[in-house]
Amino acid sequence: MNTRLDLKGSIVEASRLYLERVTVVLQGQRILENVSLSLERGQVVALIGPNGAGKSTLIRAISGVITPQAGSIQVGDLDLVRASPWQRARYLAVVPQIHQLPPAFTVWQTVLLGRTPYLNLLGQVSPRDEAVARQALEQVEALPLAERGLAELSGGELQRVLLARALAQQTPFLLLDEPTTHLDWQYQVALLTHLRRLADNGTTADLPRRGVLMVLHDLNLAVRYADQVALLVGGRLWAWGTTREVLQPDLLSRAFGLTISMTEASPDGYPLFVPLTQTRARMSLPAKPVADGVPTLAELPHLHRKAF
Repeated sequence: MNTRLDLKGSIVEASRLYLERVTVVLQGQRILENVSLSLERGQVVALIGPNGAGKSTLIRAISGVITPQAGSIQVGDLDLVRASPWQRARYLAVVPQIHQLPPAFTVWQTVLLGRTPYLNLLGQVSPRDEAVARQALEQVEALPLAERGLAELSGGELQRVLLARALAQQTPFLLLDEPTTHLDWQYQVALLTHLRRLADNGTTADLPRRGVLMVLHDLNLAVRYADQVALLVGGRLWAWGTTREVLQPDLLSRAFGLTISMTEASPDGYPLFVPLTQTRARMSLPAKPVADGVPTLAELPHLHRKAF
């Protein structure tokens, strides 16, 4: 048994989340078929694929919202498919794509919901719970929003609050369904940098490192922040491996149904992925780049596509 609860009510040992041959059928339609992958603490795994590939369904299956028709989902020795919601909530925290919270809730009340698995029999909030909730809000730069109602928040602010709720759960694994939705570039970078830090170093002594599985649509974010990438297409796992192995133009072009070019134009050393369409490729563009080192769209298909 490689899972253990400390006296403070946080899981300190749970090294691996893994799925084996998971199949999900909804309303007679096979949404996922024989999906197998794993997530270690200290890893960030990006789940990518076209719309309708089954990415959100996979997150919901792992988090217990829906039950697979076949396969197993485990963390350590715990069978998550058969686990109680209370057990599951101590191992997994979820930032969903769609939330169902009362708009009258304040930000503070919402984040304290993350402490539910650790409340006593009377449901009382302890000073430790309040301290953890405050720290979670500080981590996502949302503490000034604490007294505001959810109905008063912008989409980006709400997304940060939902992340704070997940952080307050203090679980070894985080599941995020399109966490950068509604966020501008500043907060996208801040959020993903923080998730990367949680995986690399952690922020608390009782949870030194976390495993992060997140659905991303932006390949340029996936290549910067993920250790591994899982590519889902039509409910099947087409590829799973390092960013170098999976984020290849030919494979991505077949998966997404359009030409995807990879360039080395990014000044920070990461490759840049650009979707090309026939319409845009035929557009009249300036003969020279707008800035030195930045290619025009007309030049992109002719750049050398090398592995990164």
